Amino acid sequence: MIDVPLSALEVAMVQTGTRAVDTLRDTTAFAQRLDALGYHRLWYAEHHHSPAIGAFPPVVLTAHAAASTSAIRLGSGGVLAPNHAPIMLAEQFGTLAALHPDRIDLGIGRGPGTFDESTARALRRGAGPTTDDEYRDDVAATLRFLVEEVALDPLPEPWLLASSTAGAALAARLGLPLAFAHHIRPDNTLAALGHYRAHFAPSPWCASPRVLVCVETICAETPEEAARLSGPMDVVKAGLLKGHSEAPFPSPEEASVHPFTAEDRQALAAFRSQQAYGTPATVVRRLAEVADATGADELMLATPVYALAARLRSYELVKEHAAAPSATTPQH
Repeated sequence: MIDVPLSALEVAMVQTGTRAVDTLRDTTAFAQRLDALGYHRLWYAEHHHSPAIGAFPPVVLTAHAAASTSAIRLGSGGVLAPNHAPIMLAEQFGTLAALHPDRIDLGIGRGPGTFDESTARALRRGAGPTTDDEYRDDVAATLRFLVEEVALDPLPEPWLLASSTAGAALAARLGLPLAFAHHIRPDNTLAALGHYRAHFAPSPWCASPRVLVCVETICAETPEEAARLSGPMDVVKAGLLKGHSEAPFPSPEEASVHPFTAEDRQALAAFRSQQAYGTPATVVRRLAEVADATGADELMLATPVYALAARLRSYELVKEHAAAPSATTPQH
């Protein structure tokens, strides 16, 4: 049993043999099905110039999904502050929140959203990497503009995304809810959350520490099918370990013949041990363990699975098995 709300992260993988527009169309069906299943929120990640991930602006996907769903919360997970003027982020998400009351989240992150330096510079009009102080100032300015310039009602719910103690420290200082990327940097999770809770300063946005933990989750009826479905993301991760991304997102059949090195397999096994893969019973048990170990108030599932039907089936299985028969679905 999992006694915290369950949410989802949409990464919008562009699959081999398909076009980016096909991935874009799938995002609508995905949002509508998660809404029907009772998932609490759905966030969209910002990426650029990746052959395996669609370059779809989170604000646009959020707007489209909000118009085609009825209850699920929607937003960015995250929109990357260094790539945007703070006042524009405030105006865009403030407008969405006014159009779709109590359903819009503004999750803010720091990374460039690309591994290509020239793309990162183009996003920032030639500027170099953001410093810690510049990032802090951008986040603070975005929050200030929401209140002072946009001043609509209700406002979006702001979150700070982090994968390190430094990001968690900023969330604590600003008094923001923290969304931690356990699916990216699991070795950092416990230390970062400990720092966040110990140093949290209450704010008008959040009265006490509030933590969402994102977990890579692949669920299937059998262990063999879960292993098969995890193969494509293993290929992507192996590429990232070498400093490049494979393109596009491979099929399970392509992944089954990928030449993983011994080092690849060791690193992938270590990562997998901290996530949630397998049958419903195994996945639910593992998610409950993560929730207990981290004290998470909410879990967000990242499910990088080839083919929309298989990806949705993973979310269906988790939702079907996550709650005891007497449990109630969290209200949106």
